[in-house]
Amino acid sequence: MADTYICFPIDFATPEYDETVRLRYDILRRPLDLHFNPEDLATEFDSIHIACYHSGTMLLAGCLTLKPLESGDIKMRQVAVSVALQNQGIGSLMVNYAENVAIQSGFTRMVLHARISAVTFYDKMGYSVSGKTFKEVGIDHKFMYRKLV
Repeated sequence: MADTYICFPIDFATPEYDETVRLRYDILRRPLDLHFNPEDLATEFDSIHIACYHSGTMLLAGCLTLKPLESGDIKMRQVAVSVALQNQGIGSLMVNYAENVAIQSGFTRMVLHARISAVTFYDKMGYSVSGKTFKEVGIDHKFMYRKLV
């Protein structure tokens, strides 16, 4: 039987949230020698936090955060998949789930800052690049977006 994964929202400042912060640190921050500080995490109180778990073991496979913006868009950020599970469709599953959550929450456009290494992934998911390459956390990124409805 193939492995199956399920995604669902988790609450801010819960043990599940803390678990996603650890995964985000391991995948996104540690390789850049960056750390989370309490002020960074405190700004996520109004975000939608999504976790993806193995349906049998309930081990965390991936996570992402959706941040409502004053512009009326919603920003997908901090997308992380466990190293051992990358390239198995979990990222696509999470992005599709996040898009549905955003639509149900009334948003019509998803935006993100994609690391250059992830631009092809988001392109395949229907996202478009806008503007020039820019630096964020010391590495090159592209602004990407997708209309949701």
